[in-house]
Amino acid sequence: MQRKESFLSRWSRLKKQAEKPVTTEPVKPVAGEPKLPPIEQLDMQSDYSVFFHPKVEENLRRQALRKLFSDPHFNAMDGLDVYIDDYSKPDPIPPEMLARLLESNPLLFPTTREQTADQLSGQKGVGALASEQAQIVEQPKKQNAELSPPSDIKPKT
Repeated sequence: MQRKESFLSRWSRLKKQAEKPVTTEPVKPVAGEPKLPPIEQLDMQSDYSVFFHPKVEENLRRQALRKLFSDPHFNAMDGLDVYIDDYSKPDPIPPEMLARLLESNPLLFPTTREQTADQLSGQKGVGALASEQAQIVEQPKKQNAELSPPSDIKPKT
């Protein structure tokens, strides 16, 4: 009857086996390796398919590919990359557009003490401010209406 080996004794035995040096034969160069051009002479028009032969070392293959992709042809940005913009430069909203935003006026243009005093004295009430803002909004609409074609002209179908 075999005795059941405990977890720790099994772990210790496997650890000792793993520490033993593994003897392997050194890799010998295989005959029939393809004729490779020197890496220094490779350029864009060179034939890189010979470096993908199974008998070519991985290190040599990587050096050839590194040489290929270091060409400026492959280093040009295509403009489709999302992260190439410089987001450190602010692009503020123009003041004319900010003035048209009715909701933003109290936040972006806080009233000063003089304006609040004028409002309290009745010179400029809330209704007057709202009508001024409405006029600002209506000005571009009038300009666009002048540019649009008359309504009596029907488009060709």
